[in-house]
Amino acid sequence: MNQAETILRNAEAALGMPAAKAEVHALHNALGDAVCKEIAPRWNACRAEHFAGRRVMYLSMEFLMGRAVYNNLYCLGLLGDMEQAMRNAGTTLSVFEEIEDAALGNGGLGRLAACFLDSAATLALPVDGYGIRYKYGLFKQGIENGRQTETGDDWQAFGDPWSVRCEAESVLVRFKGQTVRAVPYDMPIIGYPKTPGAEPHIGTLRLWQSEPVQAFDFAAFNAQDYTAASAETVAAEDISRCLYPNDDTRAGKALRLKQQYFFCAASLADALAKHKAQFGTLDTLPEHLAVQLNDTHPVISIPELIRLLRAEGYSFTQALGMAKKIFSYTNHTIMQEALEKWDCSLIEELLPEVYAIILQISEQLLEELYAKDTPAEQIAAVRIIKNGQVHMADLAMYAGTYVNGVAAIHTELLKTTVLKEWYALAPEKFQNKTNGITQRRWLGVCNPELTALFAELLGSAAFLTDLPQLSALAKYADDADVMARFKAVKQEKKQQLADYIRQAEGIEIDPSSCFDIQIKRLHEYKRQLLNAFSILWIYFGIKDGSIKDFKPTTFIFGAKSAPGYRRAKAIIKYINEIAKLIAADPDVKDLMRVVFVQNYNVSYAEKLVAACDISEQISTAGTEASGTGNMKMMLNGAVTLGTLDGANIEIAEEAGAENEYIFGATVEELEKLGNYCSRAVMAKDPRIARVVKTLIDGTVSDDGTGEFRELYFALLDGASWHQPDHYYLLLDLPSYAETKLRALSDYANDPAFVQKQWRNACAAGKFSSDRTIAQYAAECWHI
Repeated sequence: MNQAETILRNAEAALGMPAAKAEVHALHNALGDAVCKEIAPRWNACRAEHFAGRRVMYLSMEFLMGRAVYNNLYCLGLLGDMEQAMRNAGTTLSVFEEIEDAALGNGGLGRLAACFLDSAATLALPVDGYGIRYKYGLFKQGIENGRQTETGDDWQAFGDPWSVRCEAESVLVRFKGQTVRAVPYDMPIIGYPKTPGAEPHIGTLRLWQSEPVQAFDFAAFNAQDYTAASAETVAAEDISRCLYPNDDTRAGKALRLKQQYFFCAASLADALAKHKAQFGTLDTLPEHLAVQLNDTHPVISIPELIRLLRAEGYSFTQALGMAKKIFSYTNHTIMQEALEKWDCSLIEELLPEVYAIILQISEQLLEELYAKDTPAEQIAAVRIIKNGQVHMADLAMYAGTYVNGVAAIHTELLKTTVLKEWYALAPEKFQNKTNGITQRRWLGVCNPELTALFAELLGSAAFLTDLPQLSALAKYADDADVMARFKAVKQEKKQQLADYIRQAEGIEIDPSSCFDIQIKRLHEYKRQLLNAFSILWIYFGIKDGSIKDFKPTTFIFGAKSAPGYRRAKAIIKYINEIAKLIAADPDVKDLMRVVFVQNYNVSYAEKLVAACDISEQISTAGTEASGTGNMKMMLNGAVTLGTLDGANIEIAEEAGAENEYIFGATVEELEKLGNYCSRAVMAKDPRIARVVKTLIDGTVSDDGTGEFRELYFALLDGASWHQPDHYYLLLDLPSYAETKLRALSDYANDPAFVQKQWRNACAAGKFSSDRTIAQYAAECWHI
């Protein structure tokens, strides 16, 4: 009996019935429990190794883990054996497609964190993640009458077998007027062994759940005040109830701040207790601990650590000096509105002791700057407290060791835009760490067919831990037999996606058509609206005969809008109205199909990236920090249709610009643009006008809400908070439409297109998160 059979036998014993007769969630729970028991000795040994030396805490509000069962079995080398064991037992692993994703993230930030933990474990590095165990994930998206709907994503409803509750290590977290228990749940992060059959390294993701100190007030209940009897429970559980609660009121902002402080305070208290137990003193803390702050959300950790060290008897100066050696900060955006700022009054109201520390840090910075005769305008730019708000990025810059951007262009933009004054003051703090993805999930798990072809041609699957090995396969682009096999794999993945969309969405798509895919968080700067305009550009061109010989194409969107983001939700409605328009038109419905998939998540992405022909990466130059969806689709053999933004630039460098489809204004061109007038751009090009005016001319309907009209005037007249067409959709639309048409024509008519796809996959080696984490380890964390 092999290991997989033993695990399944143990799961069946726990269930008291054969796997084939078990309800799928019960089977999943039993199997997860059996796997965790199997790996427990190794996991405990790895945990002890982490605490015995220098280690890293990776703090993040988001960990978009997805579904664990397939990835964990894959990294343990048991996926194939478990499939066979399940079949022998009269069922199949595919039944676990019903299991909900752990959607504890909103997009790239959270998925990046998940990839980083995977790579750290694979590289056997002492890195552990810390975050929040949200009761509800982002939300479950539906589409009704073309509009996004949201319902709670209760991912734990049927249990969570991949987490272990660690009751004994609970921590009290105190706010003014409220104390809660932070209860840790540990999730194993199983690394992929470099040597087949070797024991894996197993890291830990510790997620904190907020619970009441007193769960039930019996006296209040006995007095028949039933609401008060449970009030403490409700208030405590609210903190970890939902990812990113709406914060357009002070109450919402207070809950967000509580969430951030909650997991940071719990994580640091836990770290200090373990360090003292291991080493007997906190004097050596900077030598044994590095803390990476994933965006500004965990920056409240800095004053909290100083507060904790002060309570241990260290002076403010000593504690600040230790913090400066421990913390580093990853910036994910150059958009000022996304760099967190908290009202001083709110922090003082909830966390008076922490606010007092922030004031001290702020004063120390000012003292140092004035002592150096720093120019007044530079001081004004880098102050931590400005206009009654605490600027978290400035706090991280001052009290951290390093700051990194997440793509080469992004890091350079940090130096010349939002953090330019800091770069002038402390250039040695700046690093670049271009993002990456784990090839285990984003190739091995989601595309076993392509993985098998690569392994056959290379003679081994060593690329699963050394992705640059794929570069040796570039020579096969000229081998007609290999290209035919590669094309057959791509066709198989497209058929699988078409089957899934039929089942999940009730929509038929043609798997022989070109799959043009844009999957990412819905935001104006990501320009899903530009994509929609280009589809209408093609639609009208086919109708009037200016576009001839157009071959069948399926345009697929996957995206969630923040529930309160009205424009983004209007764009979803607009895309779905375009889909309806095209589907009802007999002249084009066999040539074009538009599909907006519901509830896009990690598991859906696994199917989409493997089937993609053309990867849409069309953000305005200078706005997308990196992007990682571009890397996932590249690795699975898609060409990039995109701007010179984020990691697109490096993708084009690695694969060759001739193997991508690049369009649009560059950062430098936008800087030199001067007085951009979108109305003039539209007035001078009737093709643009024809498309944009569909927002107001009745071509598609917003059901009388006026939301399409608002999009129209935002593009042409702007709004109180932005200039007209501030993401330059109209400027880039002709270049984009023409480049898209060229890519689609090449797909249909040029045998070299499949070679471009192959060369992209072979050039993806740089974009492994293994490379990114190795750089962090050597250059930032010193582990």
